[in-house]
Amino acid sequence: MQPAPEYDEAEVVDAVPVLADDRGVLAPRPAGGVVVAKQAAAVAATSFAAGVATVAAVRAGRAVRSRRRARKALPVVATRSFLVDVHLLGPRD
Repeated sequence: MQPAPEYDEAEVVDAVPVLADDRGVLAPRPAGGVVVAKQAAAVAATSFAAGVATVAAVRAGRAVRSRRRARKALPVVATRSFLVDVHLLGPRD
């Protein structure tokens, strides 16, 4: 591996700007801040709507699942708590 070169002096470069014949090419572009703000607002609104839809779907799924479990529920005889809950179930009726 070669050692990094040491720079004792700064390199001086002379440059001359070259202008185009057509002045319209070098005209400044209009600020795009308004477009960016509209895009940011659209993304925020879409994200919020997607979040609301996700919460509604999860809640609906839980309600359906809990109704199914209530129909199939077995009588719990005893419960012991360790790292997980252990349920001892009675006979099906």
